[in-house]
Amino acid sequence: MFQVRVKADFAAAHFLRDYHGKCENLHGHNYKVYAHVQGKNLDEGGMLLDFTELKKALKAVCDKIDHTNLNDIAFFEQNPSAERIAMYIYEGIIELIPGLKKTDGESAYLYAIDVFETDNNRARYLPD
Repeated sequence: MFQVRVKADFAAAHFLRDYHGKCENLHGHNYKVYAHVQGKNLDEGGMLLDFTELKKALKAVCDKIDHTNLNDIAFFEQNPSAERIAMYIYEGIIELIPGLKKTDGESAYLYAIDVFETDNNRARYLPD
């Protein structure tokens, strides 16, 4: 099995409804995002997936939410948790590179999205 990973970042504000603590107030993070692709087969050039293609898609999705109030985006249902952000980014990459949706376990597929709110706090989304 081969794996590749690319990184992007964005800054955004949010608050969490139905949460009782500091995070129910408007605040922001400098998020770090990692997209992981894995698969069993390499292409003719010996690559699982071109880093450039994956970086471009990840950056495009992160750019959509950079410097926004995440609560204003319907996808998050007024609760833009790190978990929901990870799923949003996964869905955005799949929309841009549909071939990364897991189909057979042999081809390259988007395995996981990690979203770090801080260096110590990470949420991971793993598609079914």
